[in-house]
Amino acid sequence: MVARLVVAAPASGSGKTTVATGLMAAFTAAGLAVSPHKVGPDYIDPGYHALATGRPGRNLDAYMCGTELIAPLFAHGARGCDLAVVEGVMGLYDGAAGAGELASTAQVAKLLRAPVVLVVDASSQSRSVAALVHGFASWDPEVRLGGVILNKVATDRHEALLRDALEESGVPVLGVLRRAPGVATPSRHLGLVPVAERRTEAVGAVAAQAGQVRAGCDLQALLALAHSAPPLAGDPWDPAAALGSPAAGAPYRRPAEAPGKRPAGPGERRPAGPGGLRRAAESGDLRAAGSGALRAVGADALRAVGSDGRRPVVAVAGGAAFTFSYAEHAELLRAAGADVVAFDPLRDEELPDGTAGLVIGGGFPEVYAPELSANSRLRKTVAELARAGAPVAAECAGLLYLARSLDGKPMCGVLDADARMTERLTLGYRDAVAVGDSVLAPAGTRMRGHEFHRTVTEPGAGAAPAWGLRQPEPRVEGFVQDGVHASYVHTHWAGAPGAARRFTEGCAAWDARG
Repeated sequence: MVARLVVAAPASGSGKTTVATGLMAAFTAAGLAVSPHKVGPDYIDPGYHALATGRPGRNLDAYMCGTELIAPLFAHGARGCDLAVVEGVMGLYDGAAGAGELASTAQVAKLLRAPVVLVVDASSQSRSVAALVHGFASWDPEVRLGGVILNKVATDRHEALLRDALEESGVPVLGVLRRAPGVATPSRHLGLVPVAERRTEAVGAVAAQAGQVRAGCDLQALLALAHSAPPLAGDPWDPAAALGSPAAGAPYRRPAEAPGKRPAGPGERRPAGPGGLRRAAESGDLRAAGSGALRAVGADALRAVGSDGRRPVVAVAGGAAFTFSYAEHAELLRAAGADVVAFDPLRDEELPDGTAGLVIGGGFPEVYAPELSANSRLRKTVAELARAGAPVAAECAGLLYLARSLDGKPMCGVLDADARMTERLTLGYRDAVAVGDSVLAPAGTRMRGHEFHRTVTEPGAGAAPAWGLRQPEPRVEGFVQDGVHASYVHTHWAGAPGAARRFTEGCAAWDARG
């Protein structure tokens, strides 16, 4: 099994990303194949991890994917590697609000049976660091704290005081990093600036982080700690196998092919229709949604590849404006039978040849609204494809791009909604239920997701909403019309593989119409 470390901290802002990215880059430069991982839903840090290692950055989110998938997803990403470095989220024991340890770095470390290295911002303390580390080491005996890296240390004298104090804790000091503003990565309204927007500077920042870590950390001791992790049981996650699992749900059916309704038999409970689901979501009683849509269909599932062997082309938005995507999404789409082709709405005036469906994920369209608006030829093509009924899955930034306008700049006009920036941050995990049938899910399907934005759309939901949510308050949000599913909620399809299968089957069905 691959050697592994979890890089954690007492709180956000302690230097986890600097240390984790620096370790990844330093070990990669030393000739090791390093697998990069990030706890939680964050899209931006994995971009820097990918730059440091040359491999896709992958998320480990126990809330969206379930605890049972953490080890398999990790093993899938780390296959063939010498070392895996997992960057934590927030503080070591911080997880989903009100859900105990769920989705915390500590929980992921336990699921991976991985030792933890605690990055401590020592800038305003000396002997107190020992009490802090002792508390983190003793809080949960199942979490193995293997060492400490002291960050933002001012002087040799300061370092000596910190080391003397930590001798009493029994936790080894594996590194000391001095204050170095040059290694910092610039931030803005939603965190770090993505790699795709500053690639040249990002390369320099990652190189500086690697140099700082190489100079200040005991890499051999860290590697030995990583090798002390015991073997993990179970098989790696496999996208093809996931599509055939019960979690993959029901297949896509074109509206014209939907079977007629029949009366419910004795003891049967028919899932609520769209109206009932919307009322249930608004009341907060999502149990009324029923669970019939979650049944597996096994061999009855439709095949995405047509009888002529042609695979539907799914165009996935990328470039500087649309940088948010989980690697497993494209893997699931390919396993479901799609040809996945990237396009850049900032630069490309046409969609890829033969496009039968669009996936437009998250990012920062608000930063590039004038440029996106100026590409009127692509906006028109996207609108025509959507109005023709092709499947379109849009999350957050994709929702804004499909709107009528963004901060007053014309967008695609697929949705009768206008979007604008605000000062208010909307952030948190979401429990969602599909209010009606869509290209991603049948009515009643439950999924977990995440919101992270400072924009709003007016209205916030269409006549056919995408999801009913119950936190932070019961509401409906998003838009479903024709083949379009647009929402602020980010989802991870490894936790809901049926979304990828259903979407691909919808693309194949639309493509087959000629």
